[in-house]
Amino acid sequence: MASQNIYILGIESSCDDTAASVMHNGRILSNIVANQKIHEEYGGVVPELASRAHQQNIVPVVAQALKKANITKDQLHAIAFTRGPGLMGSLLVGTSFAKSLAYGLDIPLIDVNHMQGHILAHFIDEDGFEKPPFPFLAMTISGGHTQIVMVDNYFDMTVIGETIDDAVGEAFDKSGKILGLGYPAGPEIDKRAKLGNPKAFKFTKPKVDGLNFSFSGLKTAILYFIQNETKANPNFIEENLNDICASIQYTIIGILIDKLKLASKQTGIKHIAIGGGVSANSGIRQALKDGEQKFGWTTYVPKFEFTTDNAAMIAIVGHLKYLDGEFAEQNVAASARLKI
Repeated sequence: MASQNIYILGIESSCDDTAASVMHNGRILSNIVANQKIHEEYGGVVPELASRAHQQNIVPVVAQALKKANITKDQLHAIAFTRGPGLMGSLLVGTSFAKSLAYGLDIPLIDVNHMQGHILAHFIDEDGFEKPPFPFLAMTISGGHTQIVMVDNYFDMTVIGETIDDAVGEAFDKSGKILGLGYPAGPEIDKRAKLGNPKAFKFTKPKVDGLNFSFSGLKTAILYFIQNETKANPNFIEENLNDICASIQYTIIGILIDKLKLASKQTGIKHIAIGGGVSANSGIRQALKDGEQKFGWTTYVPKFEFTTDNAAMIAIVGHLKYLDGEFAEQNVAASARLKI
């Protein structure tokens, strides 16, 4: 990507994962993530607990990233960090740490939009993974976000569709909660969906104009469906769990693919890239592959470790901004609702 020798440290702390990554000329040397298991017992992320855990984790995580990359902090050329969007308390920990470290080392500070990170993760130099050509459509799907973005260049992006209520990851997790599954429920639903019949139960897809999404109505429909069925048969969930999971997943994937089809048709763009934690879902990956046959798409899915929240995606944005000389001032502030 560049002939110079550029080492970037990426720091990600937007939600409940504390992550640090060292990148050398577009290639990842280390990608360390400290997960916070504490949230599982609450069935969702508790912001106050998340920020406290970040404070405990950030120094050891950064130290480990440098150690694994086999470099010292004095070899770094810049510090890239997630400025937003995300949980304010969590963002503040990463932001203040990055600012202090950059100031202490007297090197540039680079602020990164978390959503751009998910999209530009496709540009990490990784053997066996192709990079999408411009322009392409990026669908970012996670616990907190559902967006379709038209990407004309690294930093020329337009959100053309987004959720008007819940994110897709939330739809998986809340459906899982209704079924008595643990948190996060997405991977468990995915696993069980492979064993079930996706057309066993029919859920109505919400009608939303244009390229926007809605998942709150679906969630309510699933809740009422389960309440009615368990009233008639108290063992309904355990007797039909795989079929219920398959039907929920089939409906959610249908909603995503319908909007992607429309976006591709409207823009004439057939290069489709996905990112975000929910892109790990095997059903979504399969539906995208099918889209290559059905609609003539070329699809791009990043390496699994670059789909969930991670610092490698922050480091690649830092690398690209470094090449452009686009640096942040020391007074840069975290922003919970930062837009692309």
